Amino acid sequence: MQMLDVLDLHVYYGGIHALKGLSISVEKGQIVTLVGSNGAGKSSTLRAIAGLIKNIKGNIVYKGGEITGKSPVDIVAAGIMMSPEGRKIFPHLTVFENLMLGAYSRSNKAEIEKDLAWIFELFPRLRERNDQKGGTLSGGEQQMLALARALMGAPDLILLDEPSLGLAPLLVRSVFEIIEYINKLGKTVLLVEQNAYAALKIAHYAYVLEVGSIVLEGNGKDLLKDSRIRDAYLGG
Repeated sequence: MQMLDVLDLHVYYGGIHALKGLSISVEKGQIVTLVGSNGAGKSSTLRAIAGLIKNIKGNIVYKGGEITGKSPVDIVAAGIMMSPEGRKIFPHLTVFENLMLGAYSRSNKAEIEKDLAWIFELFPRLRERNDQKGGTLSGGEQQMLALARALMGAPDLILLDEPSLGLAPLLVRSVFEIIEYINKLGKTVLLVEQNAYAALKIAHYAYVLEVGSIVLEGNGKDLLKDSRIRDAYLGG
């Protein structure tokens, strides 16, 4: 079952044509990844889906309904949450307050409390830091908080933008294990990641972007074996 279809998407920043007719599909229950170098258009794709870019052409269809041009609030309410590049946590709010902002569109307090308990099982470090200001957390802890905040929205589709950026190798491994785990629990994931090896290793399907266009696509593990991918992104 298709959860998301992006069809002939064009994104413009002033005179810059950042995405040039991009089309991707995300099936329910999959991890789909977009890989490519800086400036390839990966983050622009996620931002367009999340409603954060208005100067676009094309169609974005979620669960069979058109969401092109809808506000970020409406897109969150539809069941899509994003963990943005650079984490973008609120530094002067506590861990708990950051998490509650992730659940702002929800009204069932019992379900929110249930998910908070689950989040603290998944990220025990956040339970320990519950009353600490977000800005005082380490980089790895901030990434955990950004991911946890997105999960607190109870999304069906979660958009992850560069979750391993700036993290030590041990933390990178932990982040990707968590992504696989939440996927096994039923979350569909669209992942943007510069660490091509780690992303392709867990992806059911992958798209390779160069300067705003898809140049290659296929099963993640198959692409890991592709000489073009090895030469361009995995150091040969």
